[in-house]
Amino acid sequence: MSTTGATADPLAALGSLPGVPESVESVRKSVDRVYGHRIMRRRSNEITGEAALRGARGSAALSGADWALEEVRRRTDFSGDDDARVVGAALRLTAEAGQLLSIWRQSPLRVLARLHLVAAAGRADEIGRPRQEGEPVDEPLIELPAPSAAEVHGRLEGLSELIIAGSAAPALVTAAIVHGELLALRPFTSHNGLVARTAERIVLVGSGLDPKSVCPAEVGHAELGRAAYLAALDGYVSGTPDGMAAWIAHCARAAELGARESTAVCEALQRGAA
Repeated sequence: MSTTGATADPLAALGSLPGVPESVESVRKSVDRVYGHRIMRRRSNEITGEAALRGARGSAALSGADWALEEVRRRTDFSGDDDARVVGAALRLTAEAGQLLSIWRQSPLRVLARLHLVAAAGRADEIGRPRQEGEPVDEPLIELPAPSAAEVHGRLEGLSELIIAGSAAPALVTAAIVHGELLALRPFTSHNGLVARTAERIVLVGSGLDPKSVCPAEVGHAELGRAAYLAALDGYVSGTPDGMAAWIAHCARAAELGARESTAVCEALQRGAA
C-alpha cells in the first residue's frame, strides 16, 4: 500500500486524490437513492437478502464461477465440483460478514482469518492463517507476482493498525484500500479474492454508509468485468497517485452499480405490490 506523503492519516490523504471526492459523492447519492425508496421502509429485509444473494453470485463470478442468478438461487448442494465450491464459499462468506462487523475495528486480522476459515472449509492446516514462506498461492485469475510471506506479514500488520486507529477518510476509500491490499498481498493460500471482496463489504456496512447491506459492490465488480477489475488492480499495485485514484474510482463505480441493482429490485417489488 502506498500513500501520497507522510501524514498521520494516510487514508485521508488518498481521499483527496484527483477525482476521488467526486466518486465518493456519487456513491453517496446512489446509496441514498436506495435507502430513500418507499419499498425500503416496508421490505428492507427482503432487499438485504436479495442483495446478499446477488453479491455472492457476483463475487463468485470474479473468481471464475459465473453462474446465473437463478442457478445460485435454486441450488442447495455446493460440493459437486470446483465452481460449485466457489459459489458455496461466496454464499458462506456473505452470511458470515454480518456476524463480524463488531469485531472488525478491534481485530481486523482475526476477522480475515475467520473469513478464510469459512471460505476454505474442509481444507488442511493452512486455513485460517496467513500463508508461510514456501506455501503456494492458489489464485489463478490474479497473475501478479505474490509477495513473500514476510512482506505479507508486515503489510497486514500495517493495514490492521490503520483500521484500528481509524481514519477521517470516506468509507469508500477505506473499503477500496482494504480490498486492493488483500488482492495485492494474497495473504492466504486460497480464496483471497472472495475474502477481499467480503472485507470490502464489511467496511461499507460497518462504516454506516450501507448499514443494511443493500448495495452489493460485488455485483458492480462483476458487471464491470474481470478485465477491468484486473486493470484497476494493476493501478493499485503501482502505488502511484493516478493508479490508486483509478482503483478507488473503479471500486466507487462498482458500489454505484450495486446500489443501482438494489434500486431495480425495489422497483420490481413495488410493481408487484401495485
